[in-house]
Amino acid sequence: MKRRHRLPFGAEVCGDTGVRFRLWAPCAESVDLRLEDAADRLIPLGRLDGGWFELTTREASAGSRYRFRIDGETDVPDPASRFQPLDVHGPSEVVDPCAFDWNDEHWRGRPWEQAAIYELHVGTFTAEGTFQALERKLDYLCDLGVTAVELMPVADFPGRRNWGYDGVLAYAPDSSYGRPEDLKRLVQAAHNKGLMVFLDVVYNHFGPEGNYLRCYAPQFFTDRYHTPWGEGINFDGPESRTVRDFFIHNALYWVQEYHLDGLRLDAVDAIRDESQPDILTELAQAVREESGDDRSGNDRFIHLVLENGDNAASYLPHDRGSRVQAYSAQWNDDIHHALHVLITGESDGYYSDYARHPLEQLARCLTEGFAFQGEYSEFHRAYRGECSAHLPPSAFVSFLQNHDQIGNRAFGERILQLAPPQAVKAAMEILLLAPMPPLLFMGEEFGATSPFLFFCDFSGALAAAVTEGRRNEFARFAKFNSPETRERIPDPSGEETYLRSKVDWTSLAVEPHASWLLLYRSLLSIRQQVVVPHIKSVSCARTMFCDPGRGGLSITWSCADGTLLELAANLGNSTLTSPHRPRGQQFYSSTQATAQAFLQGQLPSLSVVWSVTKSGTD
Repeated sequence: MKRRHRLPFGAEVCGDTGVRFRLWAPCAESVDLRLEDAADRLIPLGRLDGGWFELTTREASAGSRYRFRIDGETDVPDPASRFQPLDVHGPSEVVDPCAFDWNDEHWRGRPWEQAAIYELHVGTFTAEGTFQALERKLDYLCDLGVTAVELMPVADFPGRRNWGYDGVLAYAPDSSYGRPEDLKRLVQAAHNKGLMVFLDVVYNHFGPEGNYLRCYAPQFFTDRYHTPWGEGINFDGPESRTVRDFFIHNALYWVQEYHLDGLRLDAVDAIRDESQPDILTELAQAVREESGDDRSGNDRFIHLVLENGDNAASYLPHDRGSRVQAYSAQWNDDIHHALHVLITGESDGYYSDYARHPLEQLARCLTEGFAFQGEYSEFHRAYRGECSAHLPPSAFVSFLQNHDQIGNRAFGERILQLAPPQAVKAAMEILLLAPMPPLLFMGEEFGATSPFLFFCDFSGALAAAVTEGRRNEFARFAKFNSPETRERIPDPSGEETYLRSKVDWTSLAVEPHASWLLLYRSLLSIRQQVVVPHIKSVSCARTMFCDPGRGGLSITWSCADGTLLELAANLGNSTLTSPHRPRGQQFYSSTQATAQAFLQGQLPSLSVVWSVTKSGTD
């Protein structure tokens, strides 16, 4: 089976007519194709209306390496390159997507309510750091019980190591991980094992090195808006139509040509667009209309997920049958922050917004989605969020760890270095069995102790600036107020920083790592067997009992068929007397002693009990 997304730009193999090359260069007077073969030839592209240049030639074929020469002076890679064998400053390679034979035509994905997501970084998940090595780990992930693998961004970035958020060539899987066909084989293998594959994509900025667009298409950018990374992307100004199409086609390219099951859009609150529909709405419509997802009457499931610090619930509409209309869900930082404060006691930075009422905010996340639904944020110094209580629980991705929450710490500490193991266990007993789709970060499931540090591979003055900037980020924290202390923060550009971030798989053979893995496997198995069948029918939720001073929490989710899912949790340090005893059958308790005590109206410290009452049960 062949899969191909036809791009209106870049290099497209056209059979007998050769290869069509197309570049939007509205500020260029001339564009030549430089074929980097033995003859190193230059062939002019013809000028079209609207700033486009185009050429179809039999002089090129799949495997040809090429660049565009702008105004007879500057050689640049193709911004829609499908592969960069020699990194971001090198030539692009013509790729024929029809050369890959897919054998997963049976695969239609999985419903969103089945999602249990495993986020990983391709370069540090295995010793080799490649797509092929990751493919060999798929059986482990299946045995763990997750249903989706989420790859941190793979779009081509400068150097050999990067988190992925400094990508500059959005269509080219980074060569340090392998070739395009290696990524396709990974996706295919995952599908054949029942795993979905999601990709993290970055549409809010380009990285600081290797972006040549300003040489010939500065219309991609605007100084009317600014982001944490510089000037904004031009999604709503003059000549923005092509810019919008570039990113919309990128989303379609990944879900069609690579058969991915979904995308996670990074930090969309940094995207400014005053047009109607805005770029996020138009992109979601295009993916759902052109890719044959289940909403359009076909049976392929495609899931779009947002990271959005604005808590904009309006991007998450569902119809009366709880069917997704645009984006399936949003990463819910609120539930992470509330839980983190509860089990660690930290209150610096953005945790300050959760320091006074963390248990109540956790309860609101579990019952209504966001903790901030228009309330004033002292940290952001603004009103934050929109009402989310009308949305189903499946619209909010929950987690206790992810790449940001670990990697944005100065020393990349994981949660078990910050909180007591029993508190972490109780938190995960809540998150992995609640109706919200959970997300794990690589190694979390066995209590990995290896850090996940911020790393990159820039050179020269940029590398020095990144190192200095990284260390100065923490100057506002009391424990980093001295230059000597900040010097201890790992150098992002150092290879050792990257190597320290590799997952240590040898620890699986020893305690307590083996026991953590058993716990996560058990919870994920129970989730699929007991919780998932009811998620789609959850109609409402309410907090029955909340004792914020002592850590007590009891929540009931009601399902359309009359089934009740009930949680009783004690995140405090002393035994509680529970005024509310569920009528249903316990399907999970932290320990056997917890189960027995709960039947007597007691809930021990740092313990959790889950019960289900079937429809018609007295």
